[in-house]
Amino acid sequence: MNKLAYTEFEFANGLLYDYSDNDYPTRLHAWTEDCSFKEEGSTFYGYVFEGPTEITTANNRYQLLARQYFCMKDGFALSGGRGIVIERVGFRGMDSLGGPVEDWGRLKYIDGCTDSLLVPPVKLGDPCLNALFFPENIDQTAHTHPSMRVGMVIEGSGSCVTPEAEYDLIPGKIFIIHPDGTHRFRTRAGAKLTVVAYHPDSDFGPKDEDHPMINRTIVDGVSAAKIEDIRTV
Repeated sequence: MNKLAYTEFEFANGLLYDYSDNDYPTRLHAWTEDCSFKEEGSTFYGYVFEGPTEITTANNRYQLLARQYFCMKDGFALSGGRGIVIERVGFRGMDSLGGPVEDWGRLKYIDGCTDSLLVPPVKLGDPCLNALFFPENIDQTAHTHPSMRVGMVIEGSGSCVTPEAEYDLIPGKIFIIHPDGTHRFRTRAGAKLTVVAYHPDSDFGPKDEDHPMINRTIVDGVSAAKIEDIRTV
């Protein structure tokens, strides 16, 4: 396993990093020219850094602008613009489109920072795509993550501090935080920072026995989640 906490990449067309031997096999791609993705058995999480970008699938065609994002589970082609695509190998997600990314986070995080789930986990353990928002004058508490993170700076400026070095972050910077890599983010006076971040796994999400539909189905005053005899096997 890579012993460094942080790796950054040039914004170049094609495969940037292959984490296929990871517990959560993931490949990081970027596009700066027309390209296609045809890998069967993968789900692709993408962010449009500069648009417009046209996504063409077997059944539909979509046009996305800058600050929009997507999740695609089957083959598709990208035309125009540039951005990143994170491929979760061996996982079948749910197609979705969204955005633009808002200017603030809907969930409280740490040290004054906030977060929004852009593509939430469909079920417990699934990957997710987030937006992280760092106000100005943040010096975050040093921390680690149990699995890798892919990040892309979409607005503002700041830095990522690791035991090895301090790395400047500007719009378009693409990076990976490796598993258990110690790091923290900093911003300066007058400069906020917004990062799109991919998590390959999640300890949050619905389960077969715990989700809004079954929880809020009431039989004689009792939630169906508590009645094993009628739950779908």
